[in-house]
Amino acid sequence: MTALDLLLRLIEQAYDRRSWHGPNLRGSIRGVLPAVAAWRPGRDRHSIAEVVVHAAYWKYVVRRRLLGEKRGSFPLKGSNWFPRPALSKKVWAEDIALLERMHGELRAAVAGLSPADLDVKPAGSKVSNFDLLAGVTTHDVYHAGQIQLLKRLAGQAGVGAGSE
Repeated sequence: MTALDLLLRLIEQAYDRRSWHGPNLRGSIRGVLPAVAAWRPGRDRHSIAEVVVHAAYWKYVVRRRLLGEKRGSFPLKGSNWFPRPALSKKVWAEDIALLERMHGELRAAVAGLSPADLDVKPAGSKVSNFDLLAGVTTHDVYHAGQIQLLKRLAGQAGVGAGSE
């Protein structure tokens, strides 16, 4: 297995393929209701919906760096964290679709790399493409765990009980 094959495998495991560590990012949001996705554990704390859009954004950033694209093409205005104030079923579905799309675009960009591309440091980055890709996989797993905790806390707070 090449380093590129390994990275592709890890990107998929961290996002939506079966893995030993439990739910991956996509699995962590499966079945989450909008009320639970919008709930936050405290003031100035992030909701599941905000974590989802944050993860989509960083998949976009890594893809953009890999391909040498300019900033400014992410579908939402802003960067890093995006407030998700009114979360209807439609908006929540759109957030999930955004994550799916950004993941697919990242995966396609990685599949188009050559092994030599992994050692390159893209413009605006202090680390190599290999390190960016390894980082985006751990980012997904980190946030999957965070979402699992937020779901449990929301349940303990009675959020989503008896709704929809």
